[in-house]
Amino acid sequence: MGLLASNRELSRSAEALLRERYKFASPDEAEIFVAVGGDGFMLHVLHDMLERGLPKPVFGMNRGTVGFLMNEWRLDRLSERIAAAKAIRVAPLEMRATTVGGKTFTHAAINEVSLLRETRQTAKIEVLVDGRVALPELVCDGVLVATPAGSSAYNLSAGGPILPLQAKMLALTPISPFRPRRWSGAILPDDTAVCLQVLEPENRPVSAVADQIEVRDVTKVEIGLDRERSLTLLFDPEHALDERIAMEQFAT
Repeated sequence: MGLLASNRELSRSAEALLRERYKFASPDEAEIFVAVGGDGFMLHVLHDMLERGLPKPVFGMNRGTVGFLMNEWRLDRLSERIAAAKAIRVAPLEMRATTVGGKTFTHAAINEVSLLRETRQTAKIEVLVDGRVALPELVCDGVLVATPAGSSAYNLSAGGPILPLQAKMLALTPISPFRPRRWSGAILPDDTAVCLQVLEPENRPVSAVADQIEVRDVTKVEIGLDRERSLTLLFDPEHALDERIAMEQFAT
């Protein structure tokens, strides 16, 4: 197994303790990785694996703030924990964003793809679902498409639904919608192709963000699930991601 740690002091201290206790392989030789940090670092590790085309199972240990994608930090019995871990597979979204200048950028998103207004003016967005116009004009601060793994993150804060990990659904959620006032979003099958067409992109500029990667001044964003590049997260059985997402529905 290999070991990765964020640059935070708490993570570096944990890394030092782990290296004193266990023997780790080099990144090129490792078949499983231990990632020490927070949710942001875990997303960074997963994105790096997707870019390299070599996704490998990751067992995260929380030395960050929330740690929703992580296990509890414990120094003891690491090998036994990994051997007994529950494997959770997640498929990322693929975002294909076209800019006002005609350039196209393709990025993966494990949690969500979000469109956000860049100025004080509201965004105007046409929403197409499987090539059909579902909303001719959504006036809003933005809109996002979230995976089940990301449904309890930004999507939930924007008022979107929590999706159980086994649901095979995507959440399409508006961010501060102005019109239509009563539209609260939609739950779509995860094989749905979503296209978000920015109206008046020069006067009402919009950026697109795939997790932490931003593309500014977009005119069109196409979003779909990428089943060919699934990722594997490892969790202590009593702390698994699917159960934690389900229990978030009862959080107060």
